[in-house]
Amino acid sequence: MSLLSILLQVDTVATAADAVTKKEEISLWYLLMQGGVLMVPLLICSILMVYVFAERLMAIKRASSFDPTFMSRIREHVTDGNLQAAKSLAKNTSGPIARMIDKGLSRIGKPIDHIEKSMENAGKLEVYQLEKNLSMLSTIAGIAPMFGFLGTIAGMIILFFNIQHQGFSIEGIASGIYTKMVTSAVGLIIGLLAYVAYNYLNAQINKSVNRMESAAVEFLDILHEPAK
Repeated sequence: MSLLSILLQVDTVATAADAVTKKEEISLWYLLMQGGVLMVPLLICSILMVYVFAERLMAIKRASSFDPTFMSRIREHVTDGNLQAAKSLAKNTSGPIARMIDKGLSRIGKPIDHIEKSMENAGKLEVYQLEKNLSMLSTIAGIAPMFGFLGTIAGMIILFFNIQHQGFSIEGIASGIYTKMVTSAVGLIIGLLAYVAYNYLNAQINKSVNRMESAAVEFLDILHEPAK
């Protein structure tokens, strides 16, 4: 056998090996397509999760931006007896703390417990606005793994159906196992991400609530100070 023929055979074998390797490569898109029709609700869940998380995160970040000198300026105006300037400052400052303080300023002259109650109600409304649509993340965290479990059942049905009608063929068994494993994995991943996103946003809201409570206590302390 000549050296040329040997080299040609080696090249042919290498080409065939490359072809087999390329054929055995698997893409993420291929895996997702093997999940079947149950990938549609999982896709909807993932889109809703990303949208709600991004929208709530931006809203909470906007609400968390706060001028650190705001309460000291309110204190200065109130102790000087210049309520109009304090109200103007609160109205022209954005954020839940400023709106809550504005509610308290509008009740000055009434009993302290009445002022405290009105500020508490205003604070509850602000917290409600921060938590808007947040329950959707909790729902997704619960139902996405359920869709994955439903995919597991669907995969087993497909597997036994293929065995019944096609016998013990690798292709028939693999299609059912693909549906089972892909939907389960995707459902668990989406549920986990939604759970983490929900708890992260809740932690950010709790920080805002703590700042609001601190500002409310400071404002009530200002009202107990004697005017200059």
